[in-house]
Amino acid sequence: MLLQASKSSWHIYSQHVRRNFFQLSKRDKGKWEIITTAGRVSNERSVPKHIQKPPYYYTPQPPGNTNGSPEIKNDEQINHMRASGKLAAQILQECGKMAKVGVTTDEIDSYAHERILSLNAYPSPLRYAGFPKSLCTSVNNVACHGIPDDRPLFDGDIINIDVTVYQNGYHGDCSETFLIGDVDERGRFLVNCTRECLNKCIELCGPGVPFKEIGKCIQRYCEEHQLESVSAFIGHGIGSYFHGPPEIYHYDNEVPGKMQAGMTFTIEPILSLGGGEIGILEDGWTAITLDNSRSAQFEHTILVTDTGAEILTKES
Repeated sequence: MLLQASKSSWHIYSQHVRRNFFQLSKRDKGKWEIITTAGRVSNERSVPKHIQKPPYYYTPQPPGNTNGSPEIKNDEQINHMRASGKLAAQILQECGKMAKVGVTTDEIDSYAHERILSLNAYPSPLRYAGFPKSLCTSVNNVACHGIPDDRPLFDGDIINIDVTVYQNGYHGDCSETFLIGDVDERGRFLVNCTRECLNKCIELCGPGVPFKEIGKCIQRYCEEHQLESVSAFIGHGIGSYFHGPPEIYHYDNEVPGKMQAGMTFTIEPILSLGGGEIGILEDGWTAITLDNSRSAQFEHTILVTDTGAEILTKES
């Protein structure tokens, strides 16, 4: 969960957004509901005193810290990253099993919140740059950063659930797009392609590989499958910080920098059946595609090793 630029620089005023709500992409017709407004959001859930909390819990901080060079982690730090990544993957799969017709995204958030706390960890999104909930739930034409609310899931929806946990001072971050009920062929195609795209990106990672190869891989994959990358959002370095260097761009680019063993970062492409342009709803977070086409996202936290890459958020 990271904004490549400030939220205010992307904000699309409500009049402009409303004009686009009913301009459904010709490439993405099907039986599914367009998300036009955010639903009702429940009050912030409490966190017990004994739970270790990140600094932004106490003091508001801007999203992301891109100062400095990517961190090369030692063995102790890597072990902490493995533990937090494993926990994030576990919570994500449990939330995915909850995602069924009639269940609200707020109910999924409530479960994740209590489950993470019960395992003596902290739900990283909560209070990060003011985010009000413990995970992100992005449905249909919501590209990312959807705030859990009172909307129930409907037959034919697709939903991305983005889970990050903070355990023993380290964050683990992952997401997956789940099918709700009977999803149409184009929706299933989108989800399957986005999963495959992430896997191809991870396969090319290793020491000495330029970061830009990830973006080139995504761009090439989109062109081959007639999809678009929602390129406003990027992958990011992660560790004791939620977001930091390196920045992983999800489009063809020439940004310098190479992977080194000991680096940890996320890769999290968002692919769309229509255009890649987004607008932000009035809640300041929910990013929707401007042509209302569906998008899907998959994300893993990876560790660059001496021989390739290790997925830290892989389901065990």
